[in-house]
Amino acid sequence: MRVCFISRRFFPTISGMSVYALNLLRQLRDQGHDVVLVSQHYGGEAATVYGDGPPMEVPGIETIGMESVGEQTTGDFEADIEAIVRVVEQKHREKPFDVIHAQYAYPTGLAALEASRRTGAPNVVSIQGGDGHWVGECCGTHREAMHAVLDHAGAVLIGSDSFAREVHGRLGTDLARFTIVPGAVNVERFRPRPAPAVGGVADEAAPVLLYHGRVDRRKGVLDLLDAVRLLRDRGRAVRLAVSGIGPDVDAVRERVDALGLGGAVDVLGIASYEEAPARYHLGDVFVSPTYMEGFSNTILEAMASGLPIVSCEVVGVVDCLQDDRDALLVAPEAPEQLAAAVERLLDDAPLRERLAQTALDEARTLYSWRARGEQIAGVYRSLQGTAPDNGWTYDGSDPDPCVYRETPQLL
Repeated sequence: MRVCFISRRFFPTISGMSVYALNLLRQLRDQGHDVVLVSQHYGGEAATVYGDGPPMEVPGIETIGMESVGEQTTGDFEADIEAIVRVVEQKHREKPFDVIHAQYAYPTGLAALEASRRTGAPNVVSIQGGDGHWVGECCGTHREAMHAVLDHAGAVLIGSDSFAREVHGRLGTDLARFTIVPGAVNVERFRPRPAPAVGGVADEAAPVLLYHGRVDRRKGVLDLLDAVRLLRDRGRAVRLAVSGIGPDVDAVRERVDALGLGGAVDVLGIASYEEAPARYHLGDVFVSPTYMEGFSNTILEAMASGLPIVSCEVVGVVDCLQDDRDALLVAPEAPEQLAAAVERLLDDAPLRERLAQTALDEARTLYSWRARGEQIAGVYRSLQGTAPDNGWTYDGSDPDPCVYRETPQLL
């Protein structure tokens, strides 16, 4: 099959979407499909939020970069949608696509629907994060866009049952519209460190907590700083490594100063996908105090890296982690509970080792990228040769005021 894959973000952007896209594209290529990647990206000063820039080349994949000019300058997502559609139309004229697959419902999912309308190729849309959690409650215009995509895409892929139920609760989407495609992890790339053993602590006197991912208050990173302050106040000589970039890096630095944690917290900054496995080896306990997920790539990578995990009992996490089975789960926005869970792990070596080993075994047996690639290719085959549903409407010519138009890097 010839596949057009429209990505919201792709490496060198460091994001879960980039990780997902890269692994899926490699799987599709290895299955013998002809794949064209069309990826949005930021440029100039705006790139500092994401570590952005033109998409990297992937051997065997044709790669086309689309700078999100309208989004960056005025929050005009619609201008960028039209630019994406024109490129897809051009590539379709050169050699027709069998399917168009977009990451994110808006703006790329809407671009896929419009490209299908103009080319006749069927479409697939993956709901992967903020599109499912927030877009549509921000303004009426984006709610209309979300309904167009969710109700009329040829297939809607989503990472977990809990995430599907959240979107159903927010937007009323029929649960039958969703195809559950859990996340996956490259267990050859992400492996436990050589020593200490799985679940072990390198330095009992100064254990290292690791936060790795998008540095965003909605991921609970500021709550984690409060928890570290609580632990230090109790005489625990813990250290915290904050790895990644995002919209709240400055807020993290300010909170570190305000809490007097300058000597206990290392803000490591961006890590490429090649560097990411080594980042996991820096930590003794992985902490992901997120408020919600689609399906967390970083949690899967931590599982495959053999780390004991503390996270939150929230959408997108409860589908892969269970409290006291393979992690400790606490309520979101609860620094005291975070601190208590970390203390419990640090004080109980057998518990750490059991949770970490169980999570490692699950990463290796349940979350294979080969299986995910085959599942998604099966969705493509089910749609091949069918006509797209063009019964949707959307008028973005006079958009409502919206937080994402005012601060588009939040999307």
